Amino acid sequence: MHLVATVAQTTHSQSGATVFSQSRYLCKNHLFSQCSTQSFKLPLEATSDNPQGEANLQLWDLQTGDCIKTFYQKKVQGWCPSWADDESIAVRCVNNELHFFENNKFETIANKLHLQKVNEFALSPGNNPSKVAVYVPGSKGAPSFVRLYQYPNFAGPTSALANKSFFKADRVTMLWNKKGSAVLVTASTEVDKTGASYYGEQTLHYLATNGESAVVQLPKNGPIYDVSWSPNSSEFCVVYGFMPAKATVFNLKCESVFDFGTGPRNAAFYSPQGHILVLAGFGNLRGQMEVWDVKKYRQVSKPQAADTTHFSWCPDGEHIVTATCSPRLRVSNGYKIWHYTGTVLYKEDTPAGKELWEVLWQPFPAGTFPEKAVKYQAASSELGSTEAKPAQVYRPPALRNKPESSTYKLHEDEPPQNMKPGAAGEKQISKAALKNQRRREAKKAAKQENKSDEVPHLVLEPAPASQAPVTSSHGDPETDKKIKNLKKVYHIKYFELILSYYTSVNSMLAAI
Repeated sequence: MHLVATVAQTTHSQSGATVFSQSRYLCKNHLFSQCSTQSFKLPLEATSDNPQGEANLQLWDLQTGDCIKTFYQKKVQGWCPSWADDESIAVRCVNNELHFFENNKFETIANKLHLQKVNEFALSPGNNPSKVAVYVPGSKGAPSFVRLYQYPNFAGPTSALANKSFFKADRVTMLWNKKGSAVLVTASTEVDKTGASYYGEQTLHYLATNGESAVVQLPKNGPIYDVSWSPNSSEFCVVYGFMPAKATVFNLKCESVFDFGTGPRNAAFYSPQGHILVLAGFGNLRGQMEVWDVKKYRQVSKPQAADTTHFSWCPDGEHIVTATCSPRLRVSNGYKIWHYTGTVLYKEDTPAGKELWEVLWQPFPAGTFPEKAVKYQAASSELGSTEAKPAQVYRPPALRNKPESSTYKLHEDEPPQNMKPGAAGEKQISKAALKNQRRREAKKAAKQENKSDEVPHLVLEPAPASQAPVTSSHGDPETDKKIKNLKKVYHIKYFELILSYYTSVNSMLAAI
């Protein structure tokens, strides 16, 4: 049996001196609290003398180097505790309960929230009073639900600040806004039963501490790639839909504010001040970035950073770092520092044979850098800019010698548009009126489509009196009489068939 000994060491950021060092076997995960404590996650080391194993979740005080508390943690999922910003509260999920500790006193459980099969939780940011969002998966036909509670009011379901139930959820991701007043819940399923997506199905739900809840309606079908709150906590951006993906900004009423159209993107990043938004396509995309001024909804630049595995804003809201790191990519490692206008200010390539694992900005307290006016002129630099060149559309050999035509596009690109009522001079209408208008338009379009498929009405006009009826005689009066009777029966059956057809068409139109 081979064991790997891992030394966990913490050093001072300025002097470089070792503050705390601890050696353990197979150290898998670790977590720093907001101010002073550190958590290590180790696998169970069961023996015949101790079948339960050692307490593998250990909390350490970085200032004294003392072990504060040890716990048993059998599952990797949900092992991570959570602290409030001021460390007044710490939360840990244990079986069907959430255990709350106050002021880092882990010897005593201050409060418990009991929910059968509680699976996930998310503690709100900001100062007291703290809120917690909890997720309980559905079972036996019952829906899944997310509830919001305010600590320490855990008297029961009636004490919840908000409650949202939904089906089609195998797992969820909960994202609080900066003020701790609302949370976005992305519910995902492993399999899409409709067969439209290989990656399952996603829905987005909104819950607020004032009791409001809603489903965020996304106009385009497909996966939800990213959800990002604006630092002002009054708007959020969603990147969604089959490629080319759409990106839309919503307000707290879950109404569309601005639609960025379609493009090769799968991530959204707000600047720390919230005045600039970057839409990017990383991973299996080419690294195209779109920089937007979110106050004027005007595009600032469109640079490209290929093979990017890491993106982050500088706390000053002026600069960006993109990096190619291991183990996601083990070649061409390095990082670039950009100005948001698309100019590369600094570039560092990792030497051959070495790997870059992580790039981080030096943290600063909130409010250190005030918001500055957005510039549209590219900043000067010796490295220049990397504006993405417009790629030529592939054309089959049979069409290369012919003039270009928009009818051969693989998909129609949607341009950006302002969704605010009255933004383009149109009259503001209510939700009900807008819904009725869309219903009338859909009905009108369906009528037009069915009208093109209709058989024209048969209009029987009497023959002019001057014209004699055309008759054919076979010489035998009995034969002529039989032929005449057959023609009458044929015409009657034909008109009955036409009448039944139009009756069915009219009933279909009435149903629409």
